[in-house]
This record gives sequence, structure tokens and C-alpha cells, in this order.
Amino acid sequence: MNASSQAGTSLLKNKVYMRVYSAFATATFGDWFDALAIQVLVGYRWQASPLMLALIPVSMALPGILLGSVAGVAADRLNKLKLMRMCDLLTALLTVLVLFAPNMLWLLPLLTLRAAISTLNVPAQQSMTRSIVREDQLLQATSLNGIVNQGSKIAGPLLGGFALSVLTPQWCILINACLRGCSYLLLLTVKNSEVGQVSSDKGAEGESVPLRTMWKEGWSFMLRSRLLLNSMLFGLVGALAIQMIDFQFTSLFRIISPSEESMLGWLVAATGVGAILMILVMNKMNRGTGYGWKLGTGYALIGGSVGGLGLLQPGVSTLPVLLLGFVLGLGNGMFMITFNYCLQKETPPHMTGRVFGIQSTILSGVMIGAPLLGGMLVQAAGPSVIFFNFGIVIALIGVLGIMFGRMLWPTEIEKADSLVEQSKKVEVLET
Repeated sequence: MNASSQAGTSLLKNKVYMRVYSAFATATFGDWFDALAIQVLVGYRWQASPLMLALIPVSMALPGILLGSVAGVAADRLNKLKLMRMCDLLTALLTVLVLFAPNMLWLLPLLTLRAAISTLNVPAQQSMTRSIVREDQLLQATSLNGIVNQGSKIAGPLLGGFALSVLTPQWCILINACLRGCSYLLLLTVKNSEVGQVSSDKGAEGESVPLRTMWKEGWSFMLRSRLLLNSMLFGLVGALAIQMIDFQFTSLFRIISPSEESMLGWLVAATGVGAILMILVMNKMNRGTGYGWKLGTGYALIGGSVGGLGLLQPGVSTLPVLLLGFVLGLGNGMFMITFNYCLQKETPPHMTGRVFGIQSTILSGVMIGAPLLGGMLVQAAGPSVIFFNFGIVIALIGVLGIMFGRMLWPTEIEKADSLVEQSKKVEVLET
């Protein structure tokens, strides 16, 4: 029996989920501590150029392209609990090695190896959530995961900024390694018997189906699903624009706030506050409403805030940065929760790992070319101009999503009406 079937109406009563959730929260908090430290280390201490900064997301995206969809198959076929434990332990060890990286030539390969481990971890975590949580609790589970991710944006940069004021970036990286170790220990408290449904997914059928066949089934299912395909394509188009500037915030803040390394941390923290507020609001909203206006509005808010950041002048006070970060968080929270909930809701449990693996492959492909092109544009034209222009592009993508939302993401009623109309046309033709 599925572990979640014994839980009450509240997801918080699902003890298995809460332990897995606690491990996820611990690891995510450490990742944000680490991410801020690496940006400060590379951007402020090593004074890396915009193009070198762009190589960081590229090195982290390459494993996703090579392993993303394969990792999704592994998540559907292998023991998800053991896979997550292994990923946490290896990530902790690699983070310790990152701690001793003397320059970019050492840092980039280590980040690539660590990203390869994360490529396995993400679909395993999503697939396990789908297996141990009832369908009527999926939005709640997605919201809780989002709250952890966004909440870590608040606490991680704030505590990380404090640590950076008295310690070195290496100390923040060490904290991430320790928290990954704690996540591993938390997962050890979960027994395989408690998630029997998860480990039994591979079963006799899973063992008899070749890996290549399962990989093809995942892609075939996603391509046949109009709603999933449209969601992936819309996410891809927006990600192309966002990834152009995503790792250039350090370049922008070196101009508008050259003497305050903590300003970037304040922006990220404000983004986390906005995202958490939006997630809490969306968790109370009608789940039957369409995906289109939520995804489109998310991109519109992100674009507006990115464009606003491009208009900031050197010496700007903290308040405008906080306000724009808050709006950015609202958009990010709305888009990511809707997008992940859509993938979870519209995918059968036995396909979840593969669909999220395909998502990882697609988005990783974007992160190979887009950050490099963005780095070259920032180096040539300056970060302010590029942020403003791409903010407009992202906002326009969001507006188009709102305008054509009902066409791209039809509701259940609209899909049923469409089927009725098609059947009537067939009857007329037969008559």
C-alpha cells in the first residue's frame, strides 16, 4: 500500500514525506549558501569577466544534457531512496573538493561533476514525491517544496552575507558540505519498507523492459501530450531569455553597487520573500483554473523586474533593489509552482521521473548556449542595457502566454467540449 494512503487530509501527517521533505529542505538551504559564496568568490574576489561568469552555468548544464533523460529513466526504474542517499553523499564529498579550488580551471570541472550528481537527484526526488503523496495533495506538496526552495533564498543569502562579512566564501561552501551530510543522515532514517511502493515501481515489468525502451516511452508520452508539450515549449522559450542574464547579476551589481558585496544577497533574499508569499497565495487558489494566465503572468512579472534592474544607476539605495527583487520573486514563485504542478498533475506516477528527466535535458540545453551569448552581449554592451532589453523580451513572452493561454493549455471542460464538437462533426460527415 502507498505510504500516503494512510496519511490524513493534511500532508504534514505523512511521516515518510516529512522526513524526505526535511532532507530536501536541508540540502536546498545549503545549495543557496554555496551559490552566493561562489558568485562572490568568482565575481568580487577573483574579478572574473562576464564571459567567465557565463561558463559557470554552462559547466553545470552540460551533465543535464548528457544525462538528463537517462537519469529520469533511472529514477523510474531504480530504488529512489537509495539513489537520493547516494547523491547526497557524493555531493557532500565534491563540495569539500570545491572548497579547495584555487581558480576557475579547477572550479569549473568540480561544478560539472557535482551537477552530474544533481541530475540524478532531481527526478528521483520528484518521482518519490509523486509516489508517496496522494494526487489531491500534489499542489500542497509542490507548494511546500517551493517554499523550501524560496525560503532558502531568504535565509541562505542573509546568513551567507553575514558569514561573508566575517569569514571567507570557503566557509559558506563548507557549510553546504555539512548540510548535505545532514540530508544524507536524514534519509537514512527512512526505511525501504516505509516507501515500499517507491522501490517496487521497478517490479517485474520494470526489470523486463530495456532501458532504451523506457527512455523512448518517456519521450513518446511527452510528445503525444499536447498540454505537457506546450508547457515544455513555453518554459523553453522563456528560459532562453532568462538564462541570457541569470548569471550576470554579479556583473550588474559590480556597476551599481561596487563596494557592497551584500547587495546581491539582499536582492536574492527579497526574491525569496516574494516567491514564498506568492506560493502561499497560490496554494489557496482554485486548482481548476487554467495554467496559461499563471505561467504568463509569472513571466510578465519576471520581465518587468529584470527590466527595472537594468534602469538602476550606480550608488542606488537598497529600497529599489528590494522592491524589484520582491516583484521578481512573485513572478518566479507563480511560474515555478504552476510549471512543476502541471508536470506532476498531468503525468502518471510511473512516468514522473522520465518527464522531469526530459525537462532537465531541455533546460540544460538552453543553459549551454544562452549564458555564453548573454556573457558576450554583457561584455560588449554593458549589463544595464542587456538587462533592460531582455526584461522587455521576457515580459512580452508572458503577455503572449496570457493571450493564447486557453489555446495552449485547455481546461478539462474545454477539452471535453472539443471532443464533443469533433464527434458531432464526425456524425455529420457520416450522415
